[in-house]
Amino acid sequence: MGAIVAAINKSGENAAEHLVKMLKILSHKGIEKFGLASAHALEIEDSVEKLSSFNVNSPIIIGYAFSKITATDKPQPTMLEKVACAFEGRIYTNSTERSDAEFFAEKIRENHVREAESFVKEVDGGFAFVIAEKERLVAGRDSIGICPLYFGENEQLFALASEKKALWKIGIADARSFPPGTLIVANKSSFRFTCVKGLTRERASSINLRDASETLRVLLQDSVEKMTAGLENVAVAFSGGLDSSIIAFLVKKAGVNVHLIHVSLKNQPETAHAVKVAEDLKLPIHVFTYTVEDVKETLPKVLWLVEEPDPIKASLGVPMCWAAEKTAELGVKVLFTGQGADELFGGYRRYLTAYGTRGQEAVEEMLFNDVSNIHEANIEKDYKICNFHNVELRLPYLTHKIAEFAINLPLKFKITLSRGGVRKLVLRNAAKKLGLPKTVVERPKRAMQYATGVDKAIKKIAKQENLSTKKYLARVFQDIFEKMVEDD
Repeated sequence: MGAIVAAINKSGENAAEHLVKMLKILSHKGIEKFGLASAHALEIEDSVEKLSSFNVNSPIIIGYAFSKITATDKPQPTMLEKVACAFEGRIYTNSTERSDAEFFAEKIRENHVREAESFVKEVDGGFAFVIAEKERLVAGRDSIGICPLYFGENEQLFALASEKKALWKIGIADARSFPPGTLIVANKSSFRFTCVKGLTRERASSINLRDASETLRVLLQDSVEKMTAGLENVAVAFSGGLDSSIIAFLVKKAGVNVHLIHVSLKNQPETAHAVKVAEDLKLPIHVFTYTVEDVKETLPKVLWLVEEPDPIKASLGVPMCWAAEKTAELGVKVLFTGQGADELFGGYRRYLTAYGTRGQEAVEEMLFNDVSNIHEANIEKDYKICNFHNVELRLPYLTHKIAEFAINLPLKFKITLSRGGVRKLVLRNAAKKLGLPKTVVERPKRAMQYATGVDKAIKKIAKQENLSTKKYLARVFQDIFEKMVEDD
């Protein structure tokens, strides 16, 4: 686990100085090694400063900041014959004893572009990668967008990085999210995107609710089993709701030790429910409660990691930051969340409202767009927060198989207007088949930012400053950004 950086100097001059700046701003206490590579040279050091002497005269250089999560993880980049590559993420079909980075390197050894395209199309996992050839830079990302990757350019450079701030640091103001399921080939004069693997809607009209629920149960169980393979201990961000309870149940079923992590402000009613569900599931729960002052202290770090002053992302980012922090303090390296279930199965109230007012087609379009854009709306935020705490985020709902299965289900299997409006119907039925308690299966959805009390706390903090939430967050973010620009 770590962070990718890559750059092309359009003038043909050495790009190493820019890569060192990028790696430096992405360094934190969990990083163990830093590496730089061109198509013909490699250097890996235990500090960014030591890389400053990397004097390879290449306009195309890639880099990697490394943090060990599993026993097979190794520092990067990886050198091949006349090419270097760096891989971030996890492959769930790697049955070898090699690291995922080595597995990737073997797959792209011959025809780099063609084999990288096949990798994106065929491999089950969440990942991003870069490949440095002598005159080209190649990069790709999985079809959901699990691992963050951003790109941008200015007059001097074309660059990619796992975080926007690395691009900002080298003078690229417009850092854009790399499209999921896409491959890019870039040189000194141009770059070209190719869509390799996307989500397609091909409605399966013959399936019934019972079969759909059973298929979903099997898919979820398979997803969790693959994501827990080789692990002894994991944490689950736990609200006591449907999504996280299913994940916790399946992780336990896979034979892995589970630590439930529940975070909220003090005196939130959801906490007692989470404790009760943990007891029903016979799983240990760690409850951590916070104050409004804790929210205020955490916000600057969250905005630094989220990289934008968005009120919703901030109010979701604070509890995620607490959960990742406590996971790390427990000595656990992997955190599971229920991210994606609401977008896939119609969990948000706005879907139900739109169904009643705008009809079926409008809601189906909303759901598809939300799944297609979930990388920017939610995943990147959570991944960057976890990465900062040296914790790997895993998202069992967000595999390509489950996403494509979900978007092709009839809407009536997700949302019904009868019985007061039921959301995530097929997921609730799958939970019943798994044997989860009735208190979980039938409990209505509450958004994390409201259930934890963080949204209300941020509004209170902003009001104390006589500002709207949006203006308060913008001010804090601006202060952070200015400091980043000033720091060498």
